[in-house]
Amino acid sequence: MQASSRCGAQTRNGEACRAPALRGKSRCRMHGGAWASGAPFGNSNAVKHGYFTSEAIDERKFIRTVLIEAETLLRRLSAGSETARNPDESETKCTTPGTE
Repeated sequence: MQASSRCGAQTRNGEACRAPALRGKSRCRMHGGAWASGAPFGNSNAVKHGYFTSEAIDERKFIRTVLIEAETLLRRLSAGSETARNPDESETKCTTPGTE
């Protein structure tokens, strides 16, 4: 037991782990020497879903641009319609009998 190689992992206090390494491995059973230990293949934590997917971000950008375009169009229409429909500024006044 004392002649076996030691685990090469670094502990929290900065020293090397003193546990014996597993046969054919450089780590002990607690630091990843066991069969099928460690992180799974591929980074499943990096998979994005929901609010932060590229499709959702693109959709929000599209909706934002449509709303900005609609707002500018409505401002242009309302600015043009105020001068055209204001009876004080128009030359022709409505002279229908009964309206005063």
